[in-house]
Amino acid sequence: MTKTIGYRDWRWQALWWHHFFLLWSTINGQTRYSIPEELKQGSVVGNLAKDLGLGLSDIFDRKMHVASEAGEQYFSVDAGKGELVVNDRIDREALCGQSVSCVLPLQVVVENPLRSHRIEVEIKDINDNSPNFLTQEINLRIPESVALGKRFPLESAEDPDVGSNSLKTYSLSKNEYFSLKFKDTKNGKAVPELVLEKSLDREKISLHQLLLTALDGGNPVKSGTCSILINVLDNNDNFPIFNEHEYKLSLKENSNKGTSVIKLKATDADDGVNGEVKYSFGSRTPDSVLSTFEINDITGQIVLKGALDYESAKSYIIDITAKDNGIPEMEGNCRVQLDVEDINDNAPEIVLTSKPSPVREDAPSGTVVALISARDLDSGDNGKVTLQLPRGSPFTLKPSYSNNYELVTSGPLDRERFSEYTIEITATDAGSPPLSSKKIVPVSITDVNDNPPIFTQPSYNVYLKENGVPGSILYSVSASDLDSGENAKISYSILDSKVQDVSVSSYVYINSDNGSIYSMHSFDYEKLKVFQIQVQAKDQGSPSLSSNTTVHVFILDQNDNAPAVIYPSSAALGSLSHQRMPRSAKAGHLVTKVTAVDADSGHNAWISYKLAEATDASLFTVNLYTGEVRTKRAASEQDDSSQRLLIEMKDDGEPVQSATVTVSILLEDGLHEPILDLRHKVAEPSRKTGRITLYLILSLASVSVLSLVTFLILAVKCMRNSTSSGSCCTTRTDCDHYKNPNRNLQIQLNSDGPIKYVEVLGGDMMSQSQSFRSCMSPMSEYSDFTLIKPSSTTDFKEVISVLDASLPDSTWTFESQQVRRQ
Repeated sequence: MTKTIGYRDWRWQALWWHHFFLLWSTINGQTRYSIPEELKQGSVVGNLAKDLGLGLSDIFDRKMHVASEAGEQYFSVDAGKGELVVNDRIDREALCGQSVSCVLPLQVVVENPLRSHRIEVEIKDINDNSPNFLTQEINLRIPESVALGKRFPLESAEDPDVGSNSLKTYSLSKNEYFSLKFKDTKNGKAVPELVLEKSLDREKISLHQLLLTALDGGNPVKSGTCSILINVLDNNDNFPIFNEHEYKLSLKENSNKGTSVIKLKATDADDGVNGEVKYSFGSRTPDSVLSTFEINDITGQIVLKGALDYESAKSYIIDITAKDNGIPEMEGNCRVQLDVEDINDNAPEIVLTSKPSPVREDAPSGTVVALISARDLDSGDNGKVTLQLPRGSPFTLKPSYSNNYELVTSGPLDRERFSEYTIEITATDAGSPPLSSKKIVPVSITDVNDNPPIFTQPSYNVYLKENGVPGSILYSVSASDLDSGENAKISYSILDSKVQDVSVSSYVYINSDNGSIYSMHSFDYEKLKVFQIQVQAKDQGSPSLSSNTTVHVFILDQNDNAPAVIYPSSAALGSLSHQRMPRSAKAGHLVTKVTAVDADSGHNAWISYKLAEATDASLFTVNLYTGEVRTKRAASEQDDSSQRLLIEMKDDGEPVQSATVTVSILLEDGLHEPILDLRHKVAEPSRKTGRITLYLILSLASVSVLSLVTFLILAVKCMRNSTSSGSCCTTRTDCDHYKNPNRNLQIQLNSDGPIKYVEVLGGDMMSQSQSFRSCMSPMSEYSDFTLIKPSSTTDFKEVISVLDASLPDSTWTFESQQVRRQ
């Protein structure tokens, strides 16, 4: 039955397709399409679904795909329409060469159940190649005494097209001395020859220029040209003549190098040097011949110098030239056609047309497991292949068509005995001696889904620095499943939960394939210190099974906040701070005090003060820890009445963050000191200093003892809770911790030197409810802790009670939203 699908007339590089021609036929259950070469990608070949009796739903459900036996995937299936479409450029000449018939065998594979259908696509030739000469110019040297009717062989043109589009004829430019005739060869091709029609006269015309044109039979006709230059010579009027114009012989492809191919003989009727003949390959001999054969220029013997391969080249056309030593030089020509005989030098190859599918252990006998084909590059009996399976295997090979087989079950399967079969297939050809090859095909036996995924840990702890790059990976969780196949494929997801009343999915997301957790934005330690992620691993079985784990994410502080001035208040608002000082002030006079805080915690919040610039650096000094500005010496009449100080504040983080404040001091005559208690302290520096030193020693001792006790308590608690909660409490190496059990207030005192930092925290860290922010508590001779900002006055009183308990030798007061030590 033949059915015409459509028609297109191909106009190569000049016209677009106006019609499209396809031939579809079914012969003995096999479908064949016919298309021209060089179709555009996406062109429709035929409706596979319709021609094979399949519905459009079968394309998706049964995973229809095309497997090409040619190696390249020239066709594919349009899943939406069930049509076979062109997937890649098809060049008939590259696929089939000069063969008249060019057919691409394809296998259409559908699954559930696994079946294959063989189709063939015949590639029709179009006239897309012009005749072509190997050389663009032919040089002939002809003596003027040559007889009329003498024939001179010319180079043949080549046209890769076949049929009516192939090379048809030649034409010669119009002239009165030469005509063009043809000589038939044994391979059926006509060789053009130049025939002398009028005697040459070198004295009249010494050079003749002709144009040889090769024409094909296509529509429109395509052509190629070659120039002929004829030099007319004197003397030596006899040509060397071979015994035959054409020799035909054969040679096995496994012939050794140095094997003699043929010994040619040409005779010249002239005497002396004019009759001496030398042999050579023709001037237009291709490289493939020159690299495979060589000729003795004296004896005319051709020998093999390269390897023959029937699969690469089945025959060689060798043009031989015999030249005498006369003046002018005369030459004769002959042609040798060497056919290569195939031997069994290629082992058969086993190709899996479709990968073996997992088989349920309850699969019935005859279930198709895989599609297999065999091929051999040799020809004849050397290319005939048979396949065999080992005895005792619960599988067998069922022939389908033309060296194609189905691997099917032939007996009961038992997964408890064998979860996977390794099937060894042996392919043997019919050559002498026969060659064989083997291929291992693994077939797995599937089971039911009875094991849930299991995480490597019941919970995970992740420590993450704040200010990370959004989209960076936080951690990768991993789970495994003891099942196989789809039952062991795991996908990961994050269960919905709240972090500060916001869904956790707003903070992180997870790669469902590998369990990698990524951040969706940068985290700020000052806003969020810890949160949890509930991760679920679910397999793909039916019904699916799952398990959960908890990921605890701890945010680590980074030094991302610079110190901020809070006193003097004018400087905190960005204005210049103006201060007054009596000119009568003595050394050690307290002029003002600069106070700053840092939103970071730990070392990142330790603030130090330094006088960066001053109108007179010898007059003022700034305390490193408290920011107090005092006079270094008594003011004099020679000092400028207006002094300008630039004070720099740095934290102890890495990298260091800093800020500056400018203080303007006006020296006035007769101005009294407003702070009486400070004047009193200046009057008795020695006694006060001694008392503060004692306080510091006692405080340091208390802090050291409490640090050791706290560390031991935290270590024991960490060990008890690590197995149940999956998390461990951590301590800073440079801080001691004190906790108020009533309000869960926490005071952190530096213990590696003078007390210069206090951090007051309130509330539960896990709930993120804090009553106090971390602050800098600079150390000075007269005051230690300043500007701790609570949420209420009641909170301040509880802070004072904790401080009194921590440092019993000190008295703490609350005034003007500050906690001060007396």
